[in-house]
Amino acid sequence: MSSSQFPPFLSPKLEPHSESDNAENPRMLRPSPISLDVSVPPTIISPSFTPVTVPSTPVPIPIISTPQPSDGLPDILPEVECVVRARIPTTSGTEIFLHLYKNNMDDKEHLAIVFGNKIRSKSLDRVREGETEMDRMIRGAYIGRLYPGRQTSGEDTTSLEENASNDRATLVRIHSECYTGETAWSARCDCGEQLDEAARLMSKENHGVVVYLRQEGRGIGLGEKLKAYNLQDLGADTVTANLLLRHPADARSYSLATAILLDLDQTEIRLLTNNPDKIAAVEGKHREIKVRERVPMVPIAWRRNSGGIRSKEVEGYLKTKIERMGHMLDRPM
Repeated sequence: MSSSQFPPFLSPKLEPHSESDNAENPRMLRPSPISLDVSVPPTIISPSFTPVTVPSTPVPIPIISTPQPSDGLPDILPEVECVVRARIPTTSGTEIFLHLYKNNMDDKEHLAIVFGNKIRSKSLDRVREGETEMDRMIRGAYIGRLYPGRQTSGEDTTSLEENASNDRATLVRIHSECYTGETAWSARCDCGEQLDEAARLMSKENHGVVVYLRQEGRGIGLGEKLKAYNLQDLGADTVTANLLLRHPADARSYSLATAILLDLDQTEIRLLTNNPDKIAAVEGKHREIKVRERVPMVPIAWRRNSGGIRSKEVEGYLKTKIERMGHMLDRPM
């Protein structure tokens, strides 16, 4: 594909960093060779670097020693507030409590999907000036279960359900929105499968939290993500496609997740992830959250003879995650 034929999909040009900047960071990701014409002018290709938005954690998991705080994480966490909570009966028979959050960083509606009736939001339960008991029940600040005729939001022995005791750290999944993988049946990634697997594991324990962050396409948005898919069909991998569009390989931030977990009073967790960067980022610069155990997310197709997502696209996606993004996942022989 020649430069004159290159489609007008590109984002505004960024000022490239100097070579000395690149030399200082040996972890920067660079585009892998793809089947695009090497004569494509540098004016339309993004700088071959990844800004340090999510630092890595070289500490083995489970964490024994305390990692050093990273300069890539914010000193102050975002302010979050749970606006409303509601019970959701699911098609699998499990009941969840969906918490909707607002924050002072963006205008997106981030979510916490809570399994079990024990985990509560401090900001939701906080008494608000002038509200009635009905106001509290309508926004979900009640204990136990709602039923016709209930008059109070406080503890009600006729509606309170006791959950089985769980002394282990809470199982948590920090999940970034993926419309294509969760709704459009895409076999380019395993995001939908990971969300389903997290729900299955938390349902077994009747305890857990999925923090659902609205940062589609590793933070670049759905439109740019679809452009990246077209670049992948032209021969790029998922990292190179983002860089060609002048985005970081991974533009996500997890400080909102940290703040939401603190609001849910979850300071010690077991984290479902293969991404070492996510562990450090969720813990926060001052280790507000402690990851006591990493629970790996192994693709279903890699551990079963049948089932799971099977496609050349998802295999290439997982290969790139392992080889270029450092995910802790062993490929099957």
